[in-house]
Amino acid sequence: MSSNHGTDTTPRGPIDSSRVPRYAGPATFARLPRLDEVGTADVAVIGVPFDSGVSYRPGARFGGNAIREASRLLRPYNPAQDASPFALAQVADGGDIAVNPFNINEAVETVEAAADDLLGTGARLMTLGGDHTIALPLLRSVAKKHGPVALLHFDAHLDTWDTYFGAEYTHGTPFRRAVEEGILDTSALSHVGTRGPLYGKQDLTDDEKMGFGIVTSADVYRRGADEVADQLRQRIGDRPLYISIDIDCLDPAHAPGTGTPEAGGMTSRELLEILRGLASCNLVSADVVEVAPAYDHAEITSVAASHTAYELTTIMSRQIAAARNAEGAAQ
Repeated sequence: MSSNHGTDTTPRGPIDSSRVPRYAGPATFARLPRLDEVGTADVAVIGVPFDSGVSYRPGARFGGNAIREASRLLRPYNPAQDASPFALAQVADGGDIAVNPFNINEAVETVEAAADDLLGTGARLMTLGGDHTIALPLLRSVAKKHGPVALLHFDAHLDTWDTYFGAEYTHGTPFRRAVEEGILDTSALSHVGTRGPLYGKQDLTDDEKMGFGIVTSADVYRRGADEVADQLRQRIGDRPLYISIDIDCLDPAHAPGTGTPEAGGMTSRELLEILRGLASCNLVSADVVEVAPAYDHAEITSVAASHTAYELTTIMSRQIAAARNAEGAAQ
Protein backbone atom coordinates (compact mmCIF):
# COMPACT_ATOMS: atom_id res chain seq x y z
CA MET A 1 0.00 0.00 0.00
CA SER A 2 1.34 3.41 -0.88
CA SER A 3 0.52 6.68 0.82
CA ASN A 4 1.72 10.25 0.99
CA HIS A 5 3.11 10.10 4.51
CA GLY A 6 6.66 8.89 4.10
CA THR A 7 7.60 5.26 4.54
CA ASP A 8 4.94 4.68 7.20
CA THR A 9 2.48 2.16 5.78
CA THR A 10 0.16 2.26 8.79
CA PRO A 11 -3.32 3.10 7.52
CA ARG A 12 -4.57 6.51 8.43
CA GLY A 13 -7.84 6.08 10.27
CA PRO A 14 -10.81 8.28 11.14
CA ILE A 15 -10.77 11.41 13.25
CA ASP A 16 -10.47 10.64 16.98
CA SER A 17 -13.96 11.21 18.39
CA SER A 18 -12.53 11.64 21.90
CA ARG A 19 -10.89 14.83 20.64
CA VAL A 20 -13.32 16.07 18.00
CA PRO A 21 -17.05 15.49 18.65
CA ARG A 22 -18.77 13.33 16.07
CA TYR A 23 -21.00 16.19 14.97
CA ALA A 24 -17.97 18.33 14.13
CA GLY A 25 -15.27 18.01 11.51
CA PRO A 26 -15.41 16.99 7.85
CA ALA A 27 -18.36 14.88 6.70
CA THR A 28 -16.43 12.09 5.02
CA PHE A 29 -17.63 8.50 5.36
CA ALA A 30 -17.00 7.38 8.97
CA ARG A 31 -14.89 10.57 9.33
CA LEU A 32 -12.12 8.92 7.35
CA PRO A 33 -9.41 10.83 5.49
CA ARG A 34 -10.02 12.01 1.97
CA LEU A 35 -8.41 10.03 -0.82
CA ASP A 36 -6.26 13.01 -1.81
CA GLU A 37 -4.88 13.11 1.73
CA VAL A 38 -3.53 9.55 1.65
CA GLY A 39 -2.54 9.22 -2.00
CA THR A 40 -4.00 5.79 -2.69
CA ALA A 41 -6.38 3.54 -0.79
CA ASP A 42 -7.17 -0.14 -0.48
CA VAL A 43 -10.88 0.67 -0.30
CA ALA A 44 -12.21 3.89 -1.81
CA VAL A 45 -15.62 5.11 -0.67
CA ILE A 46 -17.17 6.93 -3.63
CA GLY A 47 -20.43 8.81 -4.03
CA VAL A 48 -22.44 8.94 -7.25
CA PRO A 49 -25.07 11.70 -6.91
CA PHE A 50 -27.28 10.56 -9.77
CA ASP A 51 -30.99 9.69 -9.84
CA SER A 52 -32.10 10.39 -13.41
CA GLY A 53 -32.90 6.70 -13.88
CA VAL A 54 -35.64 6.48 -11.26
CA SER A 55 -39.20 5.48 -12.14
CA TYR A 56 -41.04 6.90 -9.12
CA ARG A 57 -39.67 9.09 -6.30
CA PRO A 58 -36.54 11.10 -7.13
CA GLY A 59 -33.99 12.22 -4.54
CA ALA A 60 -31.34 9.49 -4.39
CA ARG A 61 -28.84 12.00 -5.79
CA PHE A 62 -28.63 13.23 -2.20
CA GLY A 63 -28.17 9.72 -0.78
CA GLY A 64 -24.39 9.58 -0.66
CA ASN A 65 -24.00 12.64 1.52
CA ALA A 66 -26.88 11.55 3.76
CA ILE A 67 -25.10 8.21 4.31
CA ARG A 68 -21.87 10.04 5.06
CA GLU A 69 -23.62 12.25 7.60
CA ALA A 70 -25.21 9.25 9.33
CA SER A 71 -21.84 7.47 9.33
CA ARG A 72 -20.45 9.95 11.86
CA LEU A 73 -21.68 7.52 14.52
CA LEU A 74 -19.63 4.60 13.21
CA ARG A 75 -16.71 3.54 15.39
CA PRO A 76 -13.38 1.98 14.39
CA TYR A 77 -13.88 -1.50 15.89
CA ASN A 78 -16.50 -3.87 14.47
CA PRO A 79 -17.26 -6.47 17.17
CA ALA A 80 -19.60 -8.47 14.94
CA GLN A 81 -16.66 -9.30 12.67
CA ASP A 82 -13.97 -8.92 15.37
CA ALA A 83 -12.05 -6.49 13.18
CA SER A 84 -10.88 -2.90 13.04
CA PRO A 85 -11.39 -2.29 9.33
CA PHE A 86 -9.68 1.08 9.17
CA ALA A 87 -6.57 -0.31 10.84
CA LEU A 88 -6.40 -3.40 8.64
CA ALA A 89 -6.44 -1.47 5.36
CA GLN A 90 -6.38 2.09 4.12
CA VAL A 91 -9.96 3.19 3.61
CA ALA A 92 -10.52 6.69 2.30
CA ASP A 93 -13.36 8.84 1.02
CA GLY A 94 -12.84 9.65 -2.64
CA GLY A 95 -15.64 12.19 -2.84
CA ASP A 96 -18.24 12.13 -5.60
CA ILE A 97 -18.17 11.24 -9.27
CA ALA A 98 -19.70 14.25 -11.00
CA VAL A 99 -22.14 13.02 -13.65
CA ASN A 100 -24.46 14.67 -16.13
CA PRO A 101 -28.00 14.66 -14.62
CA PHE A 102 -29.62 15.29 -18.02
CA ASN A 103 -28.01 12.53 -20.10
CA ILE A 104 -28.22 8.98 -18.73
CA ASN A 105 -25.95 7.47 -21.39
CA GLU A 106 -23.23 10.02 -20.71
CA ALA A 107 -23.62 9.54 -16.94
CA VAL A 108 -23.17 5.78 -17.32
CA GLU A 109 -19.99 6.34 -19.35
CA THR A 110 -18.65 8.81 -16.77
CA VAL A 111 -19.19 6.41 -13.88
CA GLU A 112 -17.50 3.58 -15.77
CA ALA A 113 -14.45 5.71 -16.63
CA ALA A 114 -14.08 6.97 -13.05
CA ALA A 115 -14.40 3.43 -11.69
CA ASP A 116 -11.77 2.25 -14.18
CA ASP A 117 -9.36 4.86 -12.85
CA LEU A 118 -9.96 3.97 -9.21
CA LEU A 119 -9.79 0.21 -9.72
CA GLY A 120 -6.62 0.77 -11.73
CA THR A 121 -4.91 2.04 -8.56
CA GLY A 122 -5.59 -1.30 -6.86
CA ALA A 123 -8.51 -0.03 -4.79
CA ARG A 124 -11.76 -1.84 -4.20
CA LEU A 125 -14.86 0.35 -4.41
CA MET A 126 -17.53 0.98 -1.81
CA THR A 127 -19.96 3.11 -3.81
CA LEU A 128 -22.77 5.17 -2.30
CA GLY A 129 -25.64 5.98 -4.67
CA GLY A 130 -27.48 7.37 -6.33
CA ASP A 131 -30.05 5.20 -8.05
CA HIS A 132 -29.51 1.62 -9.18
CA THR A 133 -28.66 2.59 -12.76
CA ILE A 134 -25.08 3.10 -11.58
CA ALA A 135 -24.62 -0.62 -10.85
CA LEU A 136 -24.19 -1.33 -14.57
CA PRO A 137 -21.13 0.87 -15.21
CA LEU A 138 -19.62 -0.26 -11.91
CA LEU A 139 -20.03 -3.91 -12.92
CA ARG A 140 -18.55 -3.19 -16.34
CA SER A 141 -15.48 -1.75 -14.69
CA VAL A 142 -15.12 -4.55 -12.13
CA ALA A 143 -15.47 -7.17 -14.88
CA LYS A 144 -12.60 -5.61 -16.84
CA LYS A 145 -10.39 -6.37 -13.87
CA HIS A 146 -11.78 -9.69 -12.65
CA GLY A 147 -13.73 -11.15 -15.56
CA PRO A 148 -17.41 -12.01 -15.16
CA VAL A 149 -18.27 -11.71 -11.47
CA ALA A 150 -20.74 -13.37 -9.13
CA LEU A 151 -23.50 -11.01 -8.07
CA LEU A 152 -25.57 -10.76 -4.91
CA HIS A 153 -28.35 -8.27 -5.47
CA PHE A 154 -30.27 -7.20 -2.37
CA ASP A 155 -33.48 -5.48 -3.47
CA ALA A 156 -37.24 -5.51 -3.26
CA HIS A 157 -37.27 -5.64 -7.06
CA LEU A 158 -35.64 -7.78 -9.75
CA ASP A 159 -34.10 -4.90 -11.75
CA THR A 160 -33.94 -7.20 -14.77
CA TRP A 161 -36.66 -5.53 -16.81
CA ASP A 162 -35.93 -4.73 -20.43
CA THR A 163 -36.85 -1.06 -20.85
CA TYR A 164 -38.89 1.74 -19.32
CA PHE A 165 -40.52 4.08 -21.86
CA GLY A 166 -38.07 2.70 -24.40
CA ALA A 167 -35.02 3.54 -22.24
CA GLU A 168 -32.44 0.76 -21.84
CA TYR A 169 -30.60 2.38 -18.94
CA THR A 170 -32.79 2.89 -15.87
CA HIS A 171 -32.72 1.78 -12.26
CA GLY A 172 -34.93 -1.19 -13.17
CA THR A 173 -32.77 -2.59 -15.99
CA PRO A 174 -29.07 -2.75 -14.96
CA PHE A 175 -28.81 -6.48 -14.39
CA ARG A 176 -30.50 -7.48 -17.64
CA ARG A 177 -27.95 -5.31 -19.45
CA ALA A 178 -25.14 -6.84 -17.40
CA VAL A 179 -26.22 -10.38 -18.33
CA GLU A 180 -26.55 -9.40 -21.99
CA GLU A 181 -23.04 -7.92 -21.94
CA GLY A 182 -21.51 -11.07 -20.44
CA ILE A 183 -20.04 -9.32 -17.40
CA LEU A 184 -21.79 -11.53 -14.83
CA ASP A 185 -21.04 -15.15 -13.95
CA THR A 186 -24.50 -16.57 -14.61
CA SER A 187 -23.80 -19.63 -12.48
CA ALA A 188 -23.66 -17.44 -9.36
CA LEU A 189 -26.41 -14.81 -9.47
CA SER A 190 -28.90 -14.22 -6.66
CA HIS A 191 -31.56 -11.72 -5.70
CA VAL A 192 -32.18 -11.36 -1.96
CA GLY A 193 -35.15 -9.65 -0.33
CA THR A 194 -37.48 -9.49 -3.33
CA ARG A 195 -41.21 -9.10 -2.76
CA GLY A 196 -44.28 -7.25 -3.93
CA PRO A 197 -46.38 -7.19 -7.10
CA LEU A 198 -44.92 -7.67 -10.57
CA TYR A 199 -46.09 -6.73 -14.05
CA GLY A 200 -46.67 -10.41 -14.77
CA LYS A 201 -45.35 -13.93 -14.19
CA GLN A 202 -43.16 -13.52 -17.27
CA ASP A 203 -40.93 -11.24 -15.17
CA LEU A 204 -39.97 -14.25 -13.06
CA THR A 205 -39.59 -16.51 -16.07
CA ASP A 206 -37.25 -14.06 -17.82
CA ASP A 207 -35.26 -13.59 -14.63
CA GLU A 208 -34.77 -17.33 -14.20
CA LYS A 209 -33.58 -17.68 -17.79
CA MET A 210 -30.86 -15.14 -17.04
CA GLY A 211 -29.57 -17.40 -14.28
CA PHE A 212 -30.82 -15.65 -11.17
CA GLY A 213 -31.83 -17.49 -8.03
CA ILE A 214 -34.27 -15.74 -5.72
CA VAL A 215 -34.36 -15.52 -1.94
CA THR A 216 -37.48 -13.53 -1.08
CA SER A 217 -37.89 -11.48 2.07
CA ALA A 218 -40.38 -14.14 3.22
CA ASP A 219 -37.66 -16.77 2.74
CA VAL A 220 -35.34 -14.77 4.97
CA TYR A 221 -38.08 -14.49 7.61
CA ARG A 222 -38.92 -18.21 7.57
CA ARG A 223 -35.43 -19.66 7.18
CA GLY A 224 -33.34 -17.15 9.08
CA ALA A 225 -30.23 -15.15 8.22
CA ASP A 226 -27.70 -17.90 8.95
CA GLU A 227 -29.31 -20.47 6.65
CA VAL A 228 -29.71 -17.89 3.88
CA ALA A 229 -26.08 -16.79 4.18
CA ASP A 230 -24.94 -20.41 4.02
CA GLN A 231 -26.96 -21.00 0.84
CA LEU A 232 -25.50 -17.87 -0.75
CA ARG A 233 -21.93 -18.83 0.20
CA GLN A 234 -22.36 -22.21 -1.45
CA ARG A 235 -23.69 -20.61 -4.63
CA ILE A 236 -20.87 -18.05 -4.78
CA GLY A 237 -17.95 -20.30 -3.89
CA ASP A 238 -14.59 -18.59 -4.35
CA ARG A 239 -15.65 -16.52 -7.36
CA PRO A 240 -14.96 -12.76 -7.40
CA LEU A 241 -18.12 -11.29 -5.88
CA TYR A 242 -19.88 -7.96 -6.34
CA ILE A 243 -22.63 -7.06 -3.87
CA SER A 244 -25.23 -4.48 -4.88
CA ILE A 245 -27.65 -3.33 -2.20
CA ASP A 246 -30.76 -1.33 -2.89
CA ILE A 247 -31.80 -0.05 0.52
CA ASP A 248 -35.41 -0.85 -0.36
CA CYS A 249 -34.58 -4.50 0.35
CA LEU A 250 -35.43 -3.36 3.88
CA ASP A 251 -39.00 -2.90 4.99
CA PRO A 252 -40.20 0.73 4.90
CA ALA A 253 -40.24 0.57 8.70
CA HIS A 254 -36.44 0.28 8.52
CA ALA A 255 -35.87 2.30 5.33
CA PRO A 256 -38.68 4.76 4.55
CA GLY A 257 -36.33 7.08 2.66
CA THR A 258 -36.23 5.37 -0.70
CA GLY A 259 -37.76 5.75 -4.13
CA THR A 260 -39.90 2.62 -4.54
CA PRO A 261 -40.82 1.20 -1.10
CA GLU A 262 -42.54 -2.18 -0.78
CA ALA A 263 -44.22 -3.61 2.33
CA GLY A 264 -42.98 -6.85 3.87
CA GLY A 265 -39.23 -6.36 3.66
CA MET A 266 -36.27 -7.50 5.70
CA THR A 267 -35.21 -5.87 8.93
CA SER A 268 -31.91 -4.06 9.12
CA ARG A 269 -30.75 -6.74 11.56
CA GLU A 270 -31.45 -9.49 9.02
CA LEU A 271 -29.54 -7.66 6.29
CA LEU A 272 -26.50 -7.05 8.49
CA GLU A 273 -26.45 -10.64 9.72
CA ILE A 274 -26.58 -12.04 6.19
CA LEU A 275 -23.70 -9.78 5.15
CA ARG A 276 -21.64 -10.87 8.15
CA GLY A 277 -22.27 -14.45 7.09
CA LEU A 278 -20.61 -13.66 3.74
CA ALA A 279 -17.32 -12.55 5.29
CA SER A 280 -15.43 -15.47 3.75
CA CYS A 281 -16.51 -14.59 0.19
CA ASN A 282 -14.14 -12.87 -2.23
CA LEU A 283 -15.80 -9.44 -2.20
CA VAL A 284 -14.13 -7.27 -4.84
CA SER A 285 -16.42 -4.20 -4.68
CA ALA A 286 -19.91 -3.21 -3.57
CA ASP A 287 -22.53 -0.51 -3.67
CA VAL A 288 -25.39 0.77 -1.49
CA VAL A 289 -27.96 2.72 -3.49
CA GLU A 290 -31.44 4.28 -3.57
CA VAL A 291 -31.27 6.23 -0.30
CA ALA A 292 -33.60 9.22 -0.83
CA PRO A 293 -33.25 11.37 2.31
CA ALA A 294 -36.21 13.63 1.53
CA TYR A 295 -38.50 10.72 2.47
CA ASP A 296 -36.49 9.68 5.51
CA HIS A 297 -37.42 10.13 9.16
CA ALA A 298 -34.81 10.69 11.89
CA GLU A 299 -32.11 9.38 9.51
CA ILE A 300 -33.52 5.83 9.82
CA THR A 301 -32.64 4.92 6.23
CA SER A 302 -29.28 6.68 6.21
CA VAL A 303 -28.23 5.00 9.47
CA ALA A 304 -29.15 1.59 8.07
CA ALA A 305 -27.24 2.35 4.86
CA SER A 306 -24.15 3.59 6.71
CA HIS A 307 -23.99 0.42 8.83
CA THR A 308 -24.50 -1.68 5.71
CA ALA A 309 -21.56 0.04 3.99
CA TYR A 310 -19.51 -0.41 7.18
CA GLU A 311 -20.05 -4.19 7.17
CA LEU A 312 -19.13 -4.40 3.48
CA THR A 313 -16.02 -2.28 4.07
CA THR A 314 -15.03 -4.51 6.98
CA ILE A 315 -15.27 -7.62 4.80
CA MET A 316 -13.04 -6.06 2.14
CA SER A 317 -10.52 -4.76 4.68
CA ARG A 318 -10.23 -8.16 6.36
CA GLN A 319 -9.62 -9.86 3.03
CA ILE A 320 -6.98 -7.30 2.02
CA ALA A 321 -5.16 -7.76 5.32
CA ALA A 322 -5.35 -11.57 5.06
CA ALA A 323 -3.94 -11.49 1.54
CA ARG A 324 -1.04 -9.29 2.67
CA ASN A 325 -0.30 -11.56 5.60
CA ALA A 326 -0.31 -14.61 3.34
CA GLU A 327 1.96 -12.87 0.86
CA GLY A 328 4.34 -11.89 3.66
CA ALA A 329 4.43 -15.43 5.03
CA ALA A 330 5.26 -16.82 1.58
CA GLN A 331 8.25 -14.54 1.11
